[in-house]
Amino acid sequence: MRIRLTDARVAALGPRKREYTVWDARMAGLGVRVRPSGHRSYIYLRGGRKASLGSAALKSIDEARCECLGLAAEKPIGKVRVPTFAEFVAGPWKEACWERYKRASRRGIESALNGQLLPAFGTRPLDRIAAVEVNRWFDRYSRTAPGGANEALNVFKRIMNRAVASGLIEKNPARGVRRNPRPKLTRFLSREEIRRLHRELDRCAPPTARPSRRRQADIVRLLLATGCRRNEIVRLQWREVDGAVLDLADGKTGPRKVFLNAQARAVVERQPRTESPYVFPSASDPARPADNCLKLWYEARKRAGLEDVRLHDLRHTFASHAVMQGVPLPVVARLLGHRNVRMTLRYAHVADKDVEAAAERIGSAISTFLNGDGET
Repeated sequence: MRIRLTDARVAALGPRKREYTVWDARMAGLGVRVRPSGHRSYIYLRGGRKASLGSAALKSIDEARCECLGLAAEKPIGKVRVPTFAEFVAGPWKEACWERYKRASRRGIESALNGQLLPAFGTRPLDRIAAVEVNRWFDRYSRTAPGGANEALNVFKRIMNRAVASGLIEKNPARGVRRNPRPKLTRFLSREEIRRLHRELDRCAPPTARPSRRRQADIVRLLLATGCRRNEIVRLQWREVDGAVLDLADGKTGPRKVFLNAQARAVVERQPRTESPYVFPSASDPARPADNCLKLWYEARKRAGLEDVRLHDLRHTFASHAVMQGVPLPVVARLLGHRNVRMTLRYAHVADKDVEAAAERIGSAISTFLNGDGET
């Protein structure tokens, strides 16, 4: 759309579902870009390239026209080569952003880049990656790994947002891609299921079993006894063990202390001290931590009839039983290493029978009030 722009007309341009541009009838190439958020900015189209002139709230239309005249008088500049996705990631993006991420986050980013993003988009110039391609890639990956697709999409969005901020592309092609819905985190083990799991761990890794199997079984036990994240235990080092406390140097939310109960202490204390820095070293290379896939977990889970339980559900189990034992949510948040109680609420499930019992207790109390039995 092309109209004679005035300050009043610019101010009256409202947001729509999609971004749009209104062009000035007086100054060729000058337009006002309006985003769905309502933000308005001046742009200038010259020689097939767009230049941003800043927010329309900070300058008048006459000032924008004068700026366009100045740009038009400049000597035309040849088109700047836009880097490929791989070049941008290896160069400007890593230089500007890599140090901000924790070591654990870097592993996830590298996995998403090497496994998905670089094979799909690595050779493409940033300005040639279309939204339809991103949608096709995301849909294809989501069919087999919806959670992994969400994580890779997050990485891709952050990288492309940096490309937008660097002026290399005008719009993030992943901006409209919708994440896969998260499954409800409602699975945790009952007391009887915990007993079954421990029984099968003992059967899968008896005292005569290979050390690697016994280590895997103890990792599972320690995850359940502490509520820790998998990597916090799999990569646990002896220097982080201080008696009844794990002084984790690189937790997901930063350094934190994990207080060990008697069961957890027993698991740690029975691990043999070797030259390896890790409490659970790899069988093939003691300089590395144990195998992260924990094959014995799947075997024990199947034998216990718990095939719908994920390893991370042991963390849910720890939190839920803490709540059912009357531990206050702020304390549970500290135990789990959460920064706020809101996150803890996603983990702290309670059993239906506990909810039913609570409802009965509340009903009895209200009934007492109604009957006047509690009056003094």
